[in-house]
Amino acid sequence: MKKAYLYLENGQVLEGHSFGAAGTAMGELVFTTGMTGCVESLTDPSYYGQLVVYTFPQFGNYGICHKDKESPHCQMGGVVVREYCQTPSNFRCEETVDAFLKAQNVVGIAGVDTRMLTQLLRDGGVLNAVITTEEGQPDWEALKAYRVTQSVENTSEKEVTVRMPQGEAAFSVALLDYGAKESIANSLLARGCKVTIYPYNTPAEEILSAGHHGVMLSNGPGDPADNPFCIQQIQKLFGKLPMFGICLGHQMMALAAGAKTKKLKFGHRGANQPAMDLETGEVSITSQNHGYAVDETTLAGTGGKLRFVNVNDGTCEGVDYPEFHAFSLQFHPEAHGGPLDCLTAFDRFTAMMKEGL
Repeated sequence: MKKAYLYLENGQVLEGHSFGAAGTAMGELVFTTGMTGCVESLTDPSYYGQLVVYTFPQFGNYGICHKDKESPHCQMGGVVVREYCQTPSNFRCEETVDAFLKAQNVVGIAGVDTRMLTQLLRDGGVLNAVITTEEGQPDWEALKAYRVTQSVENTSEKEVTVRMPQGEAAFSVALLDYGAKESIANSLLARGCKVTIYPYNTPAEEILSAGHHGVMLSNGPGDPADNPFCIQQIQKLFGKLPMFGICLGHQMMALAAGAKTKKLKFGHRGANQPAMDLETGEVSITSQNHGYAVDETTLAGTGGKLRFVNVNDGTCEGVDYPEFHAFSLQFHPEAHGGPLDCLTAFDRFTAMMKEGL
């Protein structure tokens, strides 16, 4: 097998073997704790440009089923695993992960100590890193200075598209695409919504003039504060239509309301994050993928009320904006992969739209 190397900005170097494409990739090194959902995570736009460590020791066991993809392409910059399975066994398998990554020109490294890497990131926070199949040292200064840019622009749809539900549409929803997962649109379609998907840079006036019943703010990659135009449009939409935000959409909704966001030490990525509903006391297991969070201490005066918190670290997982007929969730109620404990959030959104008819 061809050798591959993982260089960390702290100077550590790990040697493993290559799978996927040959070449070099630089990015922010993060970890995810999901045991399943390989295809979904590989194609999740929220991972755009990141190098992802999978904590589950085996990877690729069931291969790629294209129906499970959350976007057309692999969004990660690179993949880091303990053990790569070259011969997947699954009746739904259409190709190996190795073949998929080669076709997508994404590098992977296997045979490294992912447990050690996870502990390193957990204790010290995320690091920049390089995966390469080439000999020679990386540009250490460039590695330390690396920061992903234009992530929303590079993952959003470029043109307006319309998707229709089976049967007659009960609602018309504007889905602002900041790097939307396929499952968000599917969850709306399953509830009888006509879904019009708009590029990230669509003016609020265009959405308000289209006769929609509600606005959905999607997930997406990167720092929410890097998107001032999007935040300004959300400000214009506040209170005009029922609004529901997920992940990046949740964070930008808070910024639009006047709150602040913060970068987490190592983020929440995986399908087993516990979130508590402060209104009911109920704890749900949720799917998450984010490195930033709304600073709950800055919600005062914004019209936002803290609704969900992460049981592990107490960070904000959801906000209600009752005056504006809006709410948002940091976690992914549509999951894929992960539990569907909070899928009823979409029912709450359709109920809000029904009240406005």
